[in-house]
Amino acid sequence: MRLKYLIVFLLVLALTVSLFAGCTNKSQKLTKINFVETVHSIFYAPYYVAVSQGFFKEQGLELVITTAQGSDKAATAVLSGTADIGLQGPETTVYVLKEGRDDYLVNFGQLTRKDGSFLLGKKPEPDFKWENLRGKKVIGGRPGGMPQMTLEYILKEHGINPKTDLTLITNLQFTAAAGAFMSSDADYVALFEPTASLVEKQKGGYIVASVGASSHEVPYTTFNARKSYIEKHPDIIQRFVNAVYKGLLWVESHSPKEVAEAIKPFFPDADVDLMATAIERYKNQNTWGTTLKMKVDDFDFLQNILLDAGVIKEKVDSHHLINNTFAEKAEKMIKK
Repeated sequence: MRLKYLIVFLLVLALTVSLFAGCTNKSQKLTKINFVETVHSIFYAPYYVAVSQGFFKEQGLELVITTAQGSDKAATAVLSGTADIGLQGPETTVYVLKEGRDDYLVNFGQLTRKDGSFLLGKKPEPDFKWENLRGKKVIGGRPGGMPQMTLEYILKEHGINPKTDLTLITNLQFTAAAGAFMSSDADYVALFEPTASLVEKQKGGYIVASVGASSHEVPYTTFNARKSYIEKHPDIIQRFVNAVYKGLLWVESHSPKEVAEAIKPFFPDADVDLMATAIERYKNQNTWGTTLKMKVDDFDFLQNILLDAGVIKEKVDSHHLINNTFAEKAEKMIKK
């Protein structure tokens, strides 16, 4: 009889412990991270995958995402403390360091390693050459932004003077470029995905070249935060990097269609097949790779582009702006 009561008691105790543990897990709160992205683009697919596949939640993090519509605005949000972590062109971190700030922005992970824009023309050009832009009207990006500076750098590499050999339009909003191209007499436009594929699908233009494939590998888009934030919250930065790294590996090991379906919640109005086409283009030119680590040589080349564009007069020490510690640790912790 005593044995029977003992068994019942142990069962009740086990059930109570189980329920208590379940309540504890449910009540465990995620750490909220105020995160700002430069624009909302398929170009950033691996981090969207990290969100949709629950990799951030696995790390105990919840992203509160805002879109700045410009690297300069994203950098301002991080510097002001409105955002904890930003995703933008690392040229902004060069500008901030050159301002002499003590609490400057440090890049701790590289998401994209090539320009993500594509050049579209009004007609198909299977034998396109960059020299074809001579004497033409081209809609580019914002002056001082990486898309525009990379485009100008490529033009110069092909012997074209951006100021005199063609007409470059650089006063349009990022979101207005496609419409302006289709409704004007502009001959070419540089667009990111999925806009480039959408314009092509609508017969409003034809992709003739990849800016990324035509340019040098650089840390094109990076995750960064204030130096003080990284020093104060290394655990959060590490968990953030772990999640994004898993997103990179997931994208690498899955088909463009699977990636498109995974990030569809971020682009509810986009066609999955169209997204898959864009993702395939990015994968083919190794836009993302399988590491978040940055190379000093690549960062120095980025500064060459800034020098060539005239936005800086001399380089800064790239080592000050690169922190690969978290990316290296993620690769040791998370196996491919």
